[in-house]
Parts: sequence; C-alpha cells; structure tokens
Amino acid sequence: MQVLQMQMEVRADPAEVGRARRWARSRLAGSGIGADEPVAETLILLISELVTNAVVHTGCPAVLRMLFPGAAAGGAVAAGVAGGRVDTVRVEVTDISARPPRRRCAEGDDTGGRGLELVDGLADRWGWHREGTGKRIWCEVDRGGPLWSGAFEPQHAATNRA
Repeated sequence: MQVLQMQMEVRADPAEVGRARRWARSRLAGSGIGADEPVAETLILLISELVTNAVVHTGCPAVLRMLFPGAAAGGAVAAGVAGGRVDTVRVEVTDISARPPRRRCAEGDDTGGRGLELVDGLADRWGWHREGTGKRIWCEVDRGGPLWSGAFEPQHAATNRA
C-alpha cells in the first residue's frame, strides 16, 4: 500500500505555528479531506499543539510530517481503499532536542500545560521515540475505521493508548 508523505521544515519561532496550520490545511484539502470535516479541525489542532511543543519547549527547529496511507502521489486516493478515501492520517514532528515530551499539570487559569492532554484526548493513538540525538512525537487520527491499526507505530515507541 502506498503512503503519501508531505513535510514542512519549521523554524524555532512561535510564529511558525500559524504557518504550519495554514500549510496543513492546504495539504489536507489536497488529500481529499474536506475543510468542513470534523477530522480536519482535529488534525489542525493536533498539529498546532505538536508544533508549539517543539518550537516553544525545545527552542529548536523541527520537521512536521503528514502521512496518508492509501494515497498515491499527487494526493489521489488509491483505488479500493476504504471507498476511495484516506481513513487514517498520521502527524509527526521531529526535533533535535533530546528532552522527552512531558505532561504538565495545568491549574485553572494557567495559559499552558495542556498540550499533551489535548493530544491524548483527540488522537486515536500517539507516542514518541528517540531518533538520533532528538525525538519524534506522532499521533494518528482515524476518519472512520482504522485503515492500518498501528501500521506506523515503531516497535519501541512508548504509546499512551491501546
């Protein structure tokens, strides 16, 4: 099965979060996921949280990737894949910081500390693993039934959901 992968380099600047959201919206539309679909907004929020964590908490540049299993090059969905649509989207953010992601306990009026809680609540699966001198944090969102249950999950990833 083919996997369409798109990626964007993100500078270590909080303003990059907005650019990442705009980039992701255009790529989702090109993959056949409509802007009016609830999964589109879920993915944009997840991307926003993961990119924010990468640039704010590490101070390092990052790479944002979106992977669409069952999609052919150019965004077309492979014939016979779940009625002609991509059912699972994977989002990955890699950075060069060795510091692992850490859940924080946000209090009522705190303006931060909820990112990984949002990821845990919105993603169907998520986790992270070390990669070289840095790390890769990932999440998957199913549009319907899962196309590949854990197909992207690395053997040694620490997952937080079954």
